[in-house]
Amino acid sequence: MKTFQKPLTSREEAEYIRLLGEGTEEEARMAKEVLIERNLRLVAHVARKYTNTDEDMEDLISIGCIGLIKAIDTFDSGKGRLATYACRCIDNELLMLLRSKKKTSKEVSLFEPIGQDKEGNEVRWMDVLEQQQADIVETMELAGNIRRLFRLMKEKLTAREREILVLRYGLFGQKELTQSEIGRRMGISRSYVSRIEKKALNKLKECFYDKY
Repeated sequence: MKTFQKPLTSREEAEYIRLLGEGTEEEARMAKEVLIERNLRLVAHVARKYTNTDEDMEDLISIGCIGLIKAIDTFDSGKGRLATYACRCIDNELLMLLRSKKKTSKEVSLFEPIGQDKEGNEVRWMDVLEQQQADIVETMELAGNIRRLFRLMKEKLTAREREILVLRYGLFGQKELTQSEIGRRMGISRSYVSRIEKKALNKLKECFYDKY
């Protein structure tokens, strides 16, 4: 049976979280790796809740790790302890897996054609799954880019622009809303929400590429 490293102490956790947000790129990368490794025991603990399903335990842990990474990427000290916040994120990720499996419960062959690519070649489920096996380096780079974008949202966008993007794309655990729903909530027109959203995205794009 695989053994996991001991959880971090409160002081250790706080220091690695500080490095994640304030350290150099190398320090942030190292801090994230440590936070992931030292919370794998938590992933396994949450995954055990679903051992009565038909899912393999290793698959549950793999999906749970995605929830853990999302938790680390979006965590701030105002949310309490990382473990408490991560439990919810891991649980949500596992529930999404089980719900999606329930919707697609019919058996499907991995070699069954599901469509064609732009060149007219047959595409199978196996082709899609193989493409999704992302390299860990690419995964870490993506996580770093997401972290930068969240930082730029705080630094470069107005409060209204941030609120609209958070609601529009379901960030930080918020429910994803349509432009019309956001407009009703904020007392403005859908077209005005669209203009603000477009302006905020362009601003983030310009800041991101100017800086990186």
